[in-house]
Amino acid sequence: MVTARDDVDPFAAMESLRAALDQARIVLPSLGVDAGSPALGLVELGRVRADVAMRLAEALRHGGDE
Repeated sequence: MVTARDDVDPFAAMESLRAALDQARIVLPSLGVDAGSPALGLVELGRVRADVAMRLAEALRHGGDE
């Protein structure tokens, strides 16, 4: 279980998420760090096509195993 941490670098988090999504063959084209709120350390997931959202949901349900 992942708990909330204030010390997580948003750039490292973004790259970690990008790598995990890549393993599931999922690309979020707008994935990036939200530069508009650096104090919050937000990662912007962006918008995706409906079919990509469905593949992401399926990957999450199955732990990334396809």
